[in-house]
Amino acid sequence: MKSSITQGVKLLATGSAVPNLCISNQVISNIVNTSDEWIFSRTGIKERRILSNNNSLIDIASIASLKALEKTNLNAIDIDLIILATSTPNDLFGSASQLQAKLGANNAVAFDITAACSGFIIAMVTAAQFIQNGNYSNVLVVGADVLSKWTDWSDRRTCILFGDGAGAAILQSSSLISNNILGFHLNTNGQKFNQLNIHYELDKHQENVFMSSMQGKFNVITMNGKEVYKFAVSKVPQSIQHCLDSLNLSVDQIDWLLLHQANARILNAVASRLMIPKKKVISNLEKYGNTSAASIPLALDEAIQDYKINHGDLIVLSGFGAGLTWGTIILKWQV
Repeated sequence: MKSSITQGVKLLATGSAVPNLCISNQVISNIVNTSDEWIFSRTGIKERRILSNNNSLIDIASIASLKALEKTNLNAIDIDLIILATSTPNDLFGSASQLQAKLGANNAVAFDITAACSGFIIAMVTAAQFIQNGNYSNVLVVGADVLSKWTDWSDRRTCILFGDGAGAAILQSSSLISNNILGFHLNTNGQKFNQLNIHYELDKHQENVFMSSMQGKFNVITMNGKEVYKFAVSKVPQSIQHCLDSLNLSVDQIDWLLLHQANARILNAVASRLMIPKKKVISNLEKYGNTSAASIPLALDEAIQDYKINHGDLIVLSGFGAGLTWGTIILKWQV
């Protein structure tokens, strides 16, 4: 049963953070048999940021969150809810509580959402539901992933793609008139889960027969690139069109298209299918690679900082990835 909407949702501010260590395509080519030209021509990626030393997911997630908070009149103690979208937590039981503690957001409920590259979109929709139903007023949504620790650096198919990063957004209850999130569409195809995953492997060398049936470890990222490409260029335009149709909006009314930063070929193909000109596509893929749940908020924050996005602009945010999951949000930017 749907709850009645009593509040609008205002996007107050965004923030982002990336590690200092920059790994160029040239560095990658010293590890595996590849080259800068080969990587860039197939992915659109020139470099990526990798977490190093003793830094963790929570470190970059907290920096992104604090940057967002600094742009508002709120303190951490004013946050009611924290949703951390990540598939690479510090703790398998969840890391949102660690972020809550690090920020000093002691009044906030905190939990994780695991949906890989669609995580930020699903977290934003979840946050909007809590606000629209009148349960919470100030919500911090963070997309953060450290994919480097789950990457096989000897696998040329995947090691060229991924980087680490974090992005944050603060949502606040508002009047229905000033509502920023106009609509959304979410979907999942669990039949295709094995096309992109980090699967759990049982330890076959356990001496204890009983224990060997339970204990093991997670492997590294595996991906069927061709299938993921076909999935993205097919399902994402459909999701965006469905969302626009539900709001009686046309593609021509879109000011900016911001897709999950997975691969330049996917970004170009989706824009082409919707007949959206390249000048309307926001991308920072070249600098950061695929940062999973961080990619959309990271690119959104940079576009806002660069004054690319103006008051009243209509922005389509769309994420897609492991699960397989995909989703779209139609956002109207208001200063």
